[in-house]
Amino acid sequence: MTLPDQLAEIREDFLGLEVRDRLQLLLEFANELPELPERYRDHPDLLERVEECQSPVFIFVEVDDASRVHMYATAPKEAPTTRGFASILAQGLSGLDAQELLAIPDDFPNTLGLTEAVSPLRIRGMTGMLARAKRQVRARLAS
Repeated sequence: MTLPDQLAEIREDFLGLEVRDRLQLLLEFANELPELPERYRDHPDLLERVEECQSPVFIFVEVDDASRVHMYATAPKEAPTTRGFASILAQGLSGLDAQELLAIPDDFPNTLGLTEAVSPLRIRGMTGMLARAKRQVRARLAS
């Protein structure tokens, strides 16, 4: 699987650990979810709800003039697994070229080695976040 460097590094970090340690790393990501920029804190209507997630997760993806992606996400602190997934994507996708993001395999969430540690429903939530990010990028590029 060919991945952009920052996602490949995240994936390697997870796969280099035992299953229970992967959960700890996921919790660390949950604590590192970047704050929303002020322009989105004041306008939550700009964020898209990720319906595939049980917890209320919202994302927004920007594509700047240089075709660089910036992903923003919000997830409740009471949902650390989902928040961790959002953080992995926000950190791993931001800064990528739009075409790099679109080339990420749709099953990337299944490759982190977390399928033994969390429910398939949670993995499906992260897969939904990635799919929505790709859809938003395609829409931004088309406009």
